Amino acid sequence: MKPKRTILCVDDNEQSLSHRKVMLETRGYRVVSFTRGEDALERFKQGGIDLVLTDMAMPGLDGPRLIAAIKNLSPQTPAILVSSKVRIHDHDSEADVFLSKGMYAPADLLERVRMLLVRKRGPKRPRPRTQPPPRIGAA
Repeated sequence: MKPKRTILCVDDNEQSLSHRKVMLETRGYRVVSFTRGEDALERFKQGGIDLVLTDMAMPGLDGPRLIAAIKNLSPQTPAILVSSKVRIHDHDSEADVFLSKGMYAPADLLERVRMLLVRKRGPKRPRPRTQPPPRIGAA
């Protein structure tokens, strides 16, 4: 069985956070959730996070600044930024993916998560072919 990928999910709206957490967990991901960017960053520093999914507008450490801090620590960690207030051309962020709330289906989010995790892991390595055992006594 392959190990579960761990997603750090951050949103100050507890209802949105709970919805995303359930959606991801039912697809086999391990989800660590926080309502504050500062707490999420401290958890990220402990390691073991494969992807970050954060809301943009939060009090304190907002989504873009959280992603910038995470990319500073671990540039290869993929990040998804979600917002209901702005469009992609209205902000500057280091996020790999930007999604507008209400403008994407849950399946779209799940596919983006899957693709970013595949890209982070890299292509599957071909397994070395094992030679069949030599035949004994056959002519």
